Amino acid sequence: MKCVKVPLKQLNDTRIELMEKGLMNMEYRIKAGDEFGYIPINDNVEGYEIVCMHLEELPKVPHSFSELLEGELTSEEIENLRTSFDTIGDVVILEIPDDLADKKQIIGDAALKFTKRKAIYMKKSAIKGTTRVRDLEFLSGVDDSVTIHKEHGARLKLDVREVYFSPRLATERKRVMESVTDGEKILDMFCGIGPFPIVIAKNKNVDITAVDINESAIRYLDENIKLNKLKGHVESYCGDVREVSESFNCKFDRIIMNLPGLAYTFLDVAFDLIEDGGIINYYEFSDSYDQGIKRLEIAANEAGKKVEVINSRKVKSTSPGEWHVAIDVKVCEK
Repeated sequence: MKCVKVPLKQLNDTRIELMEKGLMNMEYRIKAGDEFGYIPINDNVEGYEIVCMHLEELPKVPHSFSELLEGELTSEEIENLRTSFDTIGDVVILEIPDDLADKKQIIGDAALKFTKRKAIYMKKSAIKGTTRVRDLEFLSGVDDSVTIHKEHGARLKLDVREVYFSPRLATERKRVMESVTDGEKILDMFCGIGPFPIVIAKNKNVDITAVDINESAIRYLDENIKLNKLKGHVESYCGDVREVSESFNCKFDRIIMNLPGLAYTFLDVAFDLIEDGGIINYYEFSDSYDQGIKRLEIAANEAGKKVEVINSRKVKSTSPGEWHVAIDVKVCEK
């Protein structure tokens, strides 16, 4: 292997110079001796002593998941495969189309090698039922679906087989947290394992009531309350929020309604529990904001209230032409 031979004290400066000029061979490891260093080069370099030296070849690291699948899948198959995936702690969840089902093991093994996580699963169904879970099939690594996901300084423990959690809402959770002020009384109507309550209470001195119908989700929420050092207080309730809310003896400054498929069916409950001047963070699946705003206005009117839209945004794409949208409204008495 052709190398530039330089005194050790000049090794780093020479390395940087050769890299900037595109002359360094990046496929081999630099070798340092007692007095001299040897830098692999692509061609002869003027002004330096050139020697031949046996150097260790660097392992080739794929720059993308797609690159790792080259030679295993055709270019058309790679193009049809969604090479983005959900990474939750040390668990990865893939979405593999039906026409690539016979290649699922190859894809799973490649994902394990690329992500260097503990376990690889693939989606076997859409999110379903009142508990909002989906079927998963284990592909590669260690079949352990319990993990701890880190987000904005918070630790969130969960079992991906038993509860719903989307790491893609991290930015949205941070945005809501930053809009919260100390002293707020907050209701999360569909809290899951508690990503909204935990992220908010870790950063704000607030009082949060968190409700979910999934017993496993509430169990993990209770663990997450203990797992994190919180500035605020979180109290959990397991059950249908429509029924559980009958025991509440207060109103709330903010209500979070992140159940985009069904949140609109609980708007009457939200408007009954919101404080005058309070904020509702409302979510739904839609191709625009118009449907959600109209639903909020109708529900407000039926409750003898009115709403002022203070923010709306697309959180993430769910399918072509459809979005997980967020609408924030301020609620006031008429």
